[in-house]
Amino acid sequence: MNPSEESLRKITHTLAVKNEEISNFICTLKQSLENLEANSNRVQDDLQSEFGSLHAALDEMKENMLTRIKQERASRTYELQNQLSACSKALESSEELLELANQTLCSSETDGFTQAAKDIKDSVTMAPAFRLSLKAKASDNMSHLMVDFSQEREMLQGLKFLPVPATPEIQVSECQVCDNTVTIVWTLPEPDNKIEHYILEHRRTNHEGPPRIREDYPWMVVEGIRETEHTLTGLRFDTRFMTFRVRACNKAVAGEFSEPVTLETHAFTFKLDSSSAHQNLKVDDLSVEWDSSGGKVQEIRKASVSRASRSALMSPKRAPTARPGRDRFTAESYTVLADTMIDAGQQYWEVKLDKESKAFAVGIALRSLGRFDQLGKSSASWCIHLNNWLQQSLTAKHNNKARTLDCPIPNTIGVYVNYDEGVVSFYNAKTKQLMHTFRTKFQQPVIPAFMVWNGSFSVVTGLQVPSAVQSGQRKNSGTSSSNASLT
Repeated sequence: MNPSEESLRKITHTLAVKNEEISNFICTLKQSLENLEANSNRVQDDLQSEFGSLHAALDEMKENMLTRIKQERASRTYELQNQLSACSKALESSEELLELANQTLCSSETDGFTQAAKDIKDSVTMAPAFRLSLKAKASDNMSHLMVDFSQEREMLQGLKFLPVPATPEIQVSECQVCDNTVTIVWTLPEPDNKIEHYILEHRRTNHEGPPRIREDYPWMVVEGIRETEHTLTGLRFDTRFMTFRVRACNKAVAGEFSEPVTLETHAFTFKLDSSSAHQNLKVDDLSVEWDSSGGKVQEIRKASVSRASRSALMSPKRAPTARPGRDRFTAESYTVLADTMIDAGQQYWEVKLDKESKAFAVGIALRSLGRFDQLGKSSASWCIHLNNWLQQSLTAKHNNKARTLDCPIPNTIGVYVNYDEGVVSFYNAKTKQLMHTFRTKFQQPVIPAFMVWNGSFSVVTGLQVPSAVQSGQRKNSGTSSSNASLT
């Protein structure tokens, strides 16, 4: 390639990258415009609703207070009217007695005067006028029902939009990724006692940079977080990274999201390579089931593939798509390999087995493992083997040598590989109890390997090496292997 062509290729690559950045930014701007329209309508509707509620509350309070005044006036009017009526009748009776007394005094008749005077005296004594209270039973003062809303008016005049919570900041140095859990820690620029909760969003990604508009995975939302940290547990890391962002919420509004933070989530992920599987194994991505009729099915599939291949050769537009593979296991090697090799570092995965399987094995093998070779019966594989045929046994196998393992058979087995140190260990996945360790020196990449006969199993990948396993490996790293006879 001449210098001009190489320079032009670099310019082309730079332009392509820049165009993608601009395209992503245009998508962001368009999305922002749509969000602006929707959010403006939402807050406007919310404002109308809040003022409507406020008006309704004031109208209800006004009606209640008016009703109170009317009831008070009616009650007092009733009391005063009754008192007025009683006083009027007493006055009328008293005036009649006064007139009778005056007439008696002016009478010239002496006979009967004494008796008349006595009768008038008795009538006065019993007159209603002398049993009346001349104090009003109800006051005409209604000042206790007066109002002064000056403070409330000032408060209403001081109404303003609710302050948006400050944007949190994720503290990367305090975040932790361990044992397939992630702990995210964040802080606020200053304390805010009006914050009710936080919303944390996370998304899987294979890109280390800032989030892109066209990501392969959606944001997952965790709401109602009361503290300034949160731990996600039980994760399966099937991408290289996870991106996180968080925002604070008060009673009515959510603040802006923090700057996204991307954390590396290293874990070993793979699928089962169905092209390597024995014809009696029914293989899904991460599960295998024994199928006694698999041979016939495979022959039908093989014939179909053969016809498809012939058709493809006849079409000049279609390029060959078959990937390079290996021979399928056959005979009594009911084996299937993973599709990903291990050539460095520490890796871990787990296998959930059907303990009723007649035979089962899990371990690692070289890619060159022969198609007739059974796991553990050659120098190209290391495994532990469960045998339920006639008598149950659990053994560690390598190079056609076996050692019986004196430990309970777990439901799930964890497999740990330290390629650089030449270590293969098997664990009870639940208790992290070590079952067996092989120590060797790998001369070429290895690959997860599995065997099952009359049974089934499933594989769990995307797991980090558990802390308990790492700790146990560090303790045992300086000790000599007790399994030297198998390595």
